[in-house]
Amino acid sequence: QVQLVESGGGSVQSGGSLRLSCSASGFTFSAYTMNWYRQAPGKERELVASIDWFSMILNYAESVKGRFTISRDNAKYTLYLQMNDLKPEDTAEYYCNTKIKAQEYWGQGTQVTVSS
Repeated sequence: QVQLVESGGGSVQSGGSLRLSCSASGFTFSAYTMNWYRQAPGKERELVASIDWFSMILNYAESVKGRFTISRDNAKYTLYLQMNDLKPEDTAEYYCNTKIKAQEYWGQGTQVTVSS
């Protein structure tokens, strides 16, 4: 079955960096667009970044452009999110996501907390 497992979250001060990872299994990772979402307390889940199967098309939320970089290693079945210059407003639970045949799949999330 499809499994997505995030890791790499933690607590950092404003201006710090974190690198999130999402280990995928149960499907042909290289064939699908992968996404990072986040959800802050009391807010709706929002799309942070997307990367297509060949790493040719990357999209970012305006709020993270220039600070976050999405990437993937298809050989390792792993998705990454490099987050630099973190701000308190980046505090959220971060989720790895993909859609296969109209079915959405989510990881369990990893918490990122940025203090000022």
